[in-house]
Amino acid sequence: MNEYRWIDVLLVEDDPGDILLTKEAFELNKVRNKLHVVNDGEQAMAFLRREGEYADAPRPDLILLDLNLPRKDGREVLQDIKSDESLRRIPVVVLTTSEAEEDILRSYHLHANAYVSKPVDFDQFINVVRRIDDFFVTVVKLPSAD
Repeated sequence: MNEYRWIDVLLVEDDPGDILLTKEAFELNKVRNKLHVVNDGEQAMAFLRREGEYADAPRPDLILLDLNLPRKDGREVLQDIKSDESLRRIPVVVLTTSEAEEDILRSYHLHANAYVSKPVDFDQFINVVRRIDDFFVTVVKLPSAD
């Protein structure tokens, strides 16, 4: 098992309720990882490419990506991340309300590292976020951020 280290997590989510739930899940689970939030796909790519207001943004160790985003769809963001040599190694967990088989297949086709349907129940949502954190922080060996 890996020694615990804090990681930077980028949450790409446009729903204020889901953002709040994710923040609460981090707090309730005593997750000390740094959670950064952007609200659409264009902001996500600016954050990842350190452009404009995100020039000093850290390189995230993990991305939690919603599919249904304004301005630039989550599927397009996933494709951009995985086709960019400097970004493709960052694990991307698709965390979305969609349970459509085509979204699941397309996400994996675009090299998502995991696909998780968001539970509507608060306690289940908290549990899902905790499990994602446990897996990517304590089980999986992540590459060092650059």
